[in-house]
Amino acid sequence: MSTRHAFTRRDFMRGVGASVLAATVVRTARAETAPDALFRHGVASGDPLSDRVIIWTRVTPPEPGPVRVEWEMATDARFNRVVRHGMLITDADQDYTVKVDVTGLRPGRQLYYRFRANGQHSPRGRTRTLPETGVEQIKLAVFSCSNYPAGYFHAYREVARLDDVFASVHLGDYIYEYGQGGYASEDAEALGRLVDPPGELLALDDYRRRHAQYRSDPDLQALHAAMPMIAVWDDHEISNDTWTDGAENHDAASEGDFAARKAAALQAYHEWLPTRLPDPARPEVIYRSFRFGDLLNLHMLDTRVVGRDKQLNYADYFDASGNFASDAFTADLADPNRQLLGAEQLGWLTGQLAQSTTTWDVLGQQVLMGRMDIPSPLVLGSISFSDYSALVYKAQVAPQTLTPEEAAILAQPAIPYNLDAWDGYFMARETVLGTARALDRNLVVLSGDTHNAWASNLLDYSGNQVGVEFATTSVSSPGLEAYFPSEDPVLVAAGLSQIIGPLEYANTHQRGYMLLTASHAECRAEWVYVSTVKSDVYDVIPGPAWTTLPGAGNRSLIPG
Repeated sequence: MSTRHAFTRRDFMRGVGASVLAATVVRTARAETAPDALFRHGVASGDPLSDRVIIWTRVTPPEPGPVRVEWEMATDARFNRVVRHGMLITDADQDYTVKVDVTGLRPGRQLYYRFRANGQHSPRGRTRTLPETGVEQIKLAVFSCSNYPAGYFHAYREVARLDDVFASVHLGDYIYEYGQGGYASEDAEALGRLVDPPGELLALDDYRRRHAQYRSDPDLQALHAAMPMIAVWDDHEISNDTWTDGAENHDAASEGDFAARKAAALQAYHEWLPTRLPDPARPEVIYRSFRFGDLLNLHMLDTRVVGRDKQLNYADYFDASGNFASDAFTADLADPNRQLLGAEQLGWLTGQLAQSTTTWDVLGQQVLMGRMDIPSPLVLGSISFSDYSALVYKAQVAPQTLTPEEAAILAQPAIPYNLDAWDGYFMARETVLGTARALDRNLVVLSGDTHNAWASNLLDYSGNQVGVEFATTSVSSPGLEAYFPSEDPVLVAAGLSQIIGPLEYANTHQRGYMLLTASHAECRAEWVYVSTVKSDVYDVIPGPAWTTLPGAGNRSLIPG
């Protein structure tokens, strides 16, 4: 990895973003759902294909028992031209949710849908089918990490107001599993957002109740009603830092069998999200592709549940004297048998890339793929970011004044800051990047999970430029500003873009969303932030944009 020189004011301003214009929004009072409302969780659609789309709702019956639900889909908002309709029965076995895979539709169409039960109509939803031909441009809104007690979902509300977005792409942490008083809950009571149920989620009813609470949020309902969603889970839909057979936030002795907990979480997820199961007999398999004509293939991956080996932990490589076993760590990190996708999913992805004929292949997935190697004193917490930056500056302007202790700190190697990401699965990343390069695909990776915004060049171990990564910030979960409370977050972000070779842009303290706009000429990411998630009054802050171009001689980041 190359190390950059101390950043200039121009570099600093590029890291902050090109625009500082903001539009103030004053939200209206949150409407209360009528106590007898049948469709109090709204409507949703998702997983659009050229001839079909999933539509969803949930009924809250006045008394237990089966409920007959009718649905209809039309080409106009007044439902004068109904093209499909039907009826089904829902009950407690599926938590009174309703999912219909509406088939026989025409490609590239905007459609409207609604439900009816017990004499009540649901809200109206708008959805689309994928286009097959003539696609010149597609715009997608990308989200991650929506933590209900951490703050309001302003990002959802803002995208719901946009008419030019084809679909939303949710990269996981759609819900969080913690109980009251858990992660990022310090303002929950004041905001009126204490979680339900009050305890940590363990059983099927727990996960169902938490999904129901999230779907009571008017901003999330507005997003779902405005456009289809293409979603994949991350860890918090189950438990923090999940892998195939366990999780950091699961104790088998006190919380029971992890497999049962995972099965309950995934059942509730599929009940409450407008997903289409590739194999109904295997609900843990969620990877699937969506083709937008000859422009873009969106491959949604599962880097969390179906094939992931347990994460490495730096704490396991320190001896009793505090010495770090770097050789053992390096050997384990480079183990070719360590899996992130798993052999089956990797084979599927390889086949998808090999068959692709679109201009862009986009991977929608959870964790950062870009190399995020940071000086080990920062990763291990032995020095603050500002103190380390001061040492770097001192070494550049007056190296003769460095003490032996300071020189030793600067001599420490850079190591991955997050072993839960692709950085902790070295060979798995090399395999994916090598496959994309060998097949000469224009690769764009979408990532979430970190609660921060990033744009990185994707290089293989030999330094070959393979593609780019655009990572969205969180909807409401706090970013690195919560971990460096005494640091200026703007300086932290600008400094990181200098320390980390492939990293071109970072924002580590603002919540929001990302817009991805693809044409045959370019693929462009633009970040949009909100000034706060703790108040009904907030500013919408346009962030910077970064672009990549197709072709083997391009595939790297360009500002603007």
